[in-house]
Amino acid sequence: MREAGALRVSDDAKAALADVLEQQALQISAEAKKFAEHAGRKTVTEKDIRLAAQK
Repeated sequence: MREAGALRVSDDAKAALADVLEQQALQISAEAKKFAEHAGRKTVTEKDIRLAAQK
């Protein structure tokens, strides 16, 4: 958050951001898994992750 310009960040804000990012990571992971399965693979690749993140 400091790189985004915040001078000070509360512990609650850090925890909230971590929760939001974890939720997004789970959603991206689930979508990437679908891409891999659709392609007939069991292995999730970098391309799957990037495609899922764009969706």
